[in-house]
Amino acid sequence: MGRMGAEAPVDISGRTPDRRSNPRIPYAQGVATKKAPSKTRRKTTTKRKPTAPKFDRVLVVSAHPDDPEFSAGGSVAKLAKDGARVTYVIATDGSQGGEDPDQKDSALAAIREKEQRAAARVLGVKKVEFLGFKDGHLAPDLKLRHAIVRMIRKHKPDVVITHLPGRLIDAPMGASHPDHLAVGEATFAAVYPDSRNPRAFRGLLKEGLKPHVVKEVWVPYWTSGDHFVDITSTLDLKMQALKKHKSQVAKPGAEWDYEKFMRRRHREIGKKAGFTYAESFKRIKV
Repeated sequence: MGRMGAEAPVDISGRTPDRRSNPRIPYAQGVATKKAPSKTRRKTTTKRKPTAPKFDRVLVVSAHPDDPEFSAGGSVAKLAKDGARVTYVIATDGSQGGEDPDQKDSALAAIREKEQRAAARVLGVKKVEFLGFKDGHLAPDLKLRHAIVRMIRKHKPDVVITHLPGRLIDAPMGASHPDHLAVGEATFAAVYPDSRNPRAFRGLLKEGLKPHVVKEVWVPYWTSGDHFVDITSTLDLKMQALKKHKSQVAKPGAEWDYEKFMRRRHREIGKKAGFTYAESFKRIKV
């Protein structure tokens, strides 16, 4: 995936980052200047600020419960506040996300589903779909692609947010969980060519699920993203949503200060774009 053009980053509400906080960002707005009085009065004009695209429908395709909040919770909240209908698709049951080998998979899966629905409500997500694949057993095969194509055709998103379909070597290994890689690759294939192709998975046509063209794919990429979303106003919502995943952030004997960690990370990302806090993505125009 190539980088986007070197344009001033904008948040999804269309605000241009403050150049004073990052002198490398060029001014994206013209400023009307006063001129000496003259007999002929001329009109002065001010260029409009660049506006980021508005999305009606957003689909977040993730491997596990809690992945959407950790990777893009602030942006999800902002998209929802700006009027987008956001839907989550969670590929696995989350049954490997525990420390007790004696706990039944079904019991942990039920807990994680409940936590995910609660977190989604905090962020304004309208619907959560669970595909039900076994945690830790995903592969980017036709079965997974078919399931994701069904969701894309059902919800008809303008933009899809999903995992990077490749392993990161400049970030902790948790970012490259095998299930993340599988979902990223399967989702990319589902977006193009499968979802738009009437000859792909033709059985879906009998279900009334017609081909759909996704406009953009966003991949959370905190080390070197090229699209920055100002989450200064929604970071607290992200933290509230993460707290709902009690089985993951408050494991007995394995507690960690995730809030301190996330605030530091988003502050570092924000500095790159002139925001107080930000999330970053690789933004791909389909």
